[in-house]
Amino acid sequence: MDNELRRVPIHAALNRPDLLFGCERRLFLLVSLISTLLIIVAMSWFAAWFGVLLWFGGIAALRAMAKVDPMLSAVYLRHTRYRKYYPAHGTIFASRLPHKRKK
Repeated sequence: MDNELRRVPIHAALNRPDLLFGCERRLFLLVSLISTLLIIVAMSWFAAWFGVLLWFGGIAALRAMAKVDPMLSAVYLRHTRYRKYYPAHGTIFASRLPHKRKK
């Protein structure tokens, strides 16, 4: 009998985060949209330069963020939904008593 563990290859594309230009996809599209709107819709040289600077600066910042954690925005958004305090309950049918936290 063979005592070696069975190995199943997992393709890298199934395990990698979805990045564009090395940035998170949603944030990259948001920065690109805002920059494009500034360049095309505002129709002034100042807005065009600001849009170009925003695009290059935003992409550089987003790439640095993605190097730290490729899913940083998703983790942050999930973190904001957490409450500061979860009261203890015996069952789901327990009455909710007002809790006053001592500071």
